[in-house]
Amino acid sequence: MTDTFRAAMRLMRKRDPQGQEDGFHTLLPVASDVLPQLVEEYRAEPDPGLRRWLLELIGEARSTDALPILAQELGSEDESIRDWARRGLEKLDTKEARTLLWQDGQNRND
Repeated sequence: MTDTFRAAMRLMRKRDPQGQEDGFHTLLPVASDVLPQLVEEYRAEPDPGLRRWLLELIGEARSTDALPILAQELGSEDESIRDWARRGLEKLDTKEARTLLWQDGQNRND
């Protein structure tokens, strides 16, 4: 899996849009299997567009291990990052995720 992950990340970093899509779609069905690597890449990634894609993949993993990073990014200054964090928590659909979403909604309404 590590070689597949590295190859997919190389594709996602290319300037070729089709290559980027190919890399994303390589990781999509295995996101839960490579969640620790996705989180690591997300934290180290400086490119905002790639960070958004990585957070989308983290949310697609539907793993409780993603809860801390998704919760953290609910407070991001980047609206797109906040949106992907919300979507990830919605997909996770645990009591903790729902509580975080409710609290976030309350904070935005204040």
